Amino acid sequence: MQTVQILLIGLGNLGLRFCQILLEKESFLRRRYQLDLRLVGAADSRGAAYEPLKGLELEKVVELKRGGGTIADYPGAGKPGWKAADLVATADADVLLEASPVHLEQGAEPALTCVRTAMRRGMHVATPNKGPLVLAYRELHDLAATYGVQLRFDGTVAGGLPALYVGQRDLRGAVVWRLESVPNLTTGYVMDLLADGLTWEEALDSARQAGTLEGDGAWDLEGWDAAAKLVILANAVLDFPARMEDVALTGITNLDGDALRSARERDERYRLLAQAERCADGTYALSVAPVPLASDHPLGRLGRKQMGVVFSTDIYGAIIAIIDEPSPIPSAATMLRDVLDIYV
Repeated sequence: MQTVQILLIGLGNLGLRFCQILLEKESFLRRRYQLDLRLVGAADSRGAAYEPLKGLELEKVVELKRGGGTIADYPGAGKPGWKAADLVATADADVLLEASPVHLEQGAEPALTCVRTAMRRGMHVATPNKGPLVLAYRELHDLAATYGVQLRFDGTVAGGLPALYVGQRDLRGAVVWRLESVPNLTTGYVMDLLADGLTWEEALDSARQAGTLEGDGAWDLEGWDAAAKLVILANAVLDFPARMEDVALTGITNLDGDALRSARERDERYRLLAQAERCADGTYALSVAPVPLASDHPLGRLGRKQMGVVFSTDIYGAIIAIIDEPSPIPSAATMLRDVLDIYV
């Protein structure tokens, strides 16, 4: 039995659900993979807790957070005001799981500092946080190589869909001449509601109640989330050093219900499509825009809580992957998939 000591930064939707997954899967993971995945430290926006010997009790962590508390209230191990970066700089662990909010407009902090610090201290990193990969993709991979650790980020692209694993592992030897993806669930959900006849305000309220939309939704609705995911796909799968400014970006906020209903009458469905088209010089033209997709398009029948990707290649044909994600559980589970990829 191998014990893997884990630090977890972020106890929101993803981090808390990851704790629940570990709780439910503990005996299975021990039996199937001979792994004891032990949470020894965790941090949220109000503090942190660290218990290097016994580890933190997952039931207690879930109970604290479900009750509206902070991990800093963890008996005997919690410390109010203890910042995530300080926990990573001082705590001993094998793997950092970075699941804090993206904060791209703030330089992806504190996530970027936590990831850098963890790798310099010899920790592997698994993260669904897009921010560090968008802003410092090459740097972080070079850092991982320098310190002999692994960097995994499968959850950054399309929830639980293993788009990066498929692209990096199963398309080896191929040239991808077109990548098409619907990597954002929120926009499809909202556009379908608008096509049903709801007003913008009604559609957004419904999306919030369903847990699909958070806050004012600008990050999703204006296309920034899809653009960030496209940048990561371009770097990881296409080996194209893309940045956010390389993406021609159009969100869905200027669409009206009439256009969406007209598309449905034509047996088309609007989706926020992230595309990378190979150019003659070997570079890629990147774009994100709402597009009416015909029903015979591989992504034209995606449901309200589905995402997908199509890799069109020179030697493998078109590889299509779709996920139905009715809850955030698959997104949270990507951290487990990444950890297993490191150790199994």
